[in-house]
Amino acid sequence: MKKILIFCIPALMFATSCKDLDDYNNLNPKAATVVPGVSLVSNAQRVLANTVNTPDYNINPFRFYVQHWAATTYPDESQFIIETRSINRFFWDPLYRDVLSDLNEGKKIITADAVLDPKVKANQLAAVEVLEVYAWSVLVNTFGDVPYTEALNADNVLPKFDDDAAIYADLATRLDKAIGMFDATAAGLGTGDLYYSGNVANWVKFANSLKLRLGMNYADVDPGKSKTMVEAAVPNVFTSNADNAKITYLNALPNRNQLYESLVQSGRSDFVGASTLVDPMVATNDPRLPIYFKPVAGSATFKGGTAGAPNSATNNSTPGAALENPTLPGMLLTYSEVEFLLAEAVERGYAVSGTAAQHYNAGVTASILEWGVTAAAAESYLAQPAVAYATAAGDWKQKIGTQKWIALYSQPTQAWTEWRRLDAPNLVKPAAAISEIPLRLTYPTTEANLNTTNYQAASSAIGGDVVTARIFWDKL
Repeated sequence: MKKILIFCIPALMFATSCKDLDDYNNLNPKAATVVPGVSLVSNAQRVLANTVNTPDYNINPFRFYVQHWAATTYPDESQFIIETRSINRFFWDPLYRDVLSDLNEGKKIITADAVLDPKVKANQLAAVEVLEVYAWSVLVNTFGDVPYTEALNADNVLPKFDDDAAIYADLATRLDKAIGMFDATAAGLGTGDLYYSGNVANWVKFANSLKLRLGMNYADVDPGKSKTMVEAAVPNVFTSNADNAKITYLNALPNRNQLYESLVQSGRSDFVGASTLVDPMVATNDPRLPIYFKPVAGSATFKGGTAGAPNSATNNSTPGAALENPTLPGMLLTYSEVEFLLAEAVERGYAVSGTAAQHYNAGVTASILEWGVTAAAAESYLAQPAVAYATAAGDWKQKIGTQKWIALYSQPTQAWTEWRRLDAPNLVKPAAAISEIPLRLTYPTTEANLNTTNYQAASSAIGGDVVTARIFWDKL
């Protein structure tokens, strides 16, 4: 039984009083009383990478939405049933509670550090700002209008929802400010930086590559703003796979890759490749096929399952052995994505050097190299009429969108965003789906129940809290 100590201060010393020491009994003498700001940033980086990349269908069902994978025993999420496991809340909560809250608090601690070198402080704060912009953009891309200006305030537990386009405009301003704060001659976040180990030059490239991504998201709603952002970012974006924004996981709990935890550690076989992806990869002899997927058990054949239906793990191709590596990096933004964005920029008439075909080829090649396949294999793949930019089927959106969809195999959240934005490839909703392929996640029930007035206003503003309501940039 826990002892509760009571002591009384004699009246002759002060006023008669008694104090309960229960709080002192609960103190952990080994626990830190002040958390370093960089430690909070580290945790935010880990949770951010986990949330956008996990295959856990309780959190991130987007591999089903873009039909990279199909389900085996439990097809609900591949049929777009969101509320049974509160997927929307389990995606929403980590981004607000663990990512943005930690970044916000880390920023306060770093700002208040009176002994930190001013240039180092500026670099750390700039990196935090880039991470915040990234996380906010994911929330907007997923839900549309979200709490922003009144969020993360303990004194206001019922924040209003801000317009998604207005949030994006502010994010662009914040990102420009962060880029201007970086000084590559000074140190950054140091070893606590799980993405770049404090390398400020890499953060500059990451920030500009993120600006390129956000700028291209404006292309169909504000071409002028899109062109300005993209052209300003291009000189300082990623130029090789060495620049990729990623977290390198460890071969020990709790910091293993989320794919390993779901595919191996769970002891389950919940996923197979969807025929939507497997079939075209087979048809074009895609060198990534035996990396993305395993052959059907006991054969050399690759076979995809049916999206939205229960499938047999024995009779279909399951996710590849490469995905079972506990230290497989978790990607947030890659050189391959940058090159596809540049190909699109050329097609839209932006002042970007090179041809669309050159950037397209570079994007495909970067993806293939990222998975450890040779440049020669990439060259052979690109030489096929069904893959070559000049002869592949469809317009430039179809060509770029299809190859980008394949390349974003390990980035489900971004793959879903790019599919919605480019409308390529032409995905058809599963026969058993309860709705069209979601264009957004509905708001968490907790918001509807606890923040009702603001939830109702937000739902009305976006045309209803339904999966077919479009994010502001999704116009075509």
